[in-house]
Amino acid sequence: MSKTAFLTGGTGFVGANLARALLEAGWAVRALARPGSDRRNLADLPLEVVAGDLNDPDLARKIDGAEALFHVAAHYSLFRRDRAALVRSNVAGTRNVLAAARTAGVARSVYTSSVAAIGVRHGGIADESHQSEPGDLIGAYKRSKFYAEREAVQAAGSGQDVVIVNPTTPIGPLDRKPTPTGEIFVRFLNGRMYALVDTGLNFVDVADVARGHLLAYDKGRSGERYILGGENLKLEGLLERVGRLVGRPAPRLRVPLWLPLGVAWVEERVLTRFGRTPTVPFDGVKMSGESMYYDSSKAMQQLGYVPNGIDAAVAAAVEWFTANGYVTTPASRRLTSKRR
Repeated sequence: MSKTAFLTGGTGFVGANLARALLEAGWAVRALARPGSDRRNLADLPLEVVAGDLNDPDLARKIDGAEALFHVAAHYSLFRRDRAALVRSNVAGTRNVLAAARTAGVARSVYTSSVAAIGVRHGGIADESHQSEPGDLIGAYKRSKFYAEREAVQAAGSGQDVVIVNPTTPIGPLDRKPTPTGEIFVRFLNGRMYALVDTGLNFVDVADVARGHLLAYDKGRSGERYILGGENLKLEGLLERVGRLVGRPAPRLRVPLWLPLGVAWVEERVLTRFGRTPTVPFDGVKMSGESMYYDSSKAMQQLGYVPNGIDAAVAAAVEWFTANGYVTTPASRRLTSKRR
């Protein structure tokens, strides 16, 4: 008889890849999905989809019978207008999900936080021991993830078995929304990226992140967090790898940070007053001024986490975006079709 995992966020990027990893590992999966949500990432998978919301008062009834909770769901937005929604989903939602799991008698929960909650070590590489002050975290999203992680820590401190994982910047298939990194892939593949801000990130194969969740369930220590990362790399370096696959050079032009900051400020602070929807988040641009580098040594030593590098993930992302209609310009379709 297979064990049952209750999964939130299964329709999203990381959650959909985790659903597949759970099924491959022999778990039965019960996935929570909001009514009317896009469920294509779960189509044709042998799992049960349960309609509901993170803040449902009867969530314990829906979780009942599961041995494990994997709480991956989170609202992601870098726009300042979405502050209330971020707190409602990420902070209050996490509190409610963990309380429901406790009521339902779930033996162990894995909470998907983010390196956004850890913050940045300026001029260096951050690990789990680093913590930026909440006021130093850029944007409502990062702060919401910080306070959501506090909910998980407090639950563990009260005796609930909760392990925390902090993925970095995942790459790979099923990035349907897409994420900001996925948007960079799409723009580049369509030949619409002409310049870069000089920034760096830790990129990781989303398949490694999914495996890291299972390792955290098996070997993680309650109340502790584990960074699930891959390679620290400049954005230019990432696009050079994408470019080698499709025969297109990475942009060489560097844009000074003040220029996109000015555009974003005007969009969010001025044009919204006239009913315009902003396209560039001010906080997102501010984040790009920092190199966000991380060290996964703790997960490697305590969990047996071994990231495989990102080359396969880059190729898989290019294939998936192309196959699913994100590459729309004729010239770009010809470039990507040559490698297929």
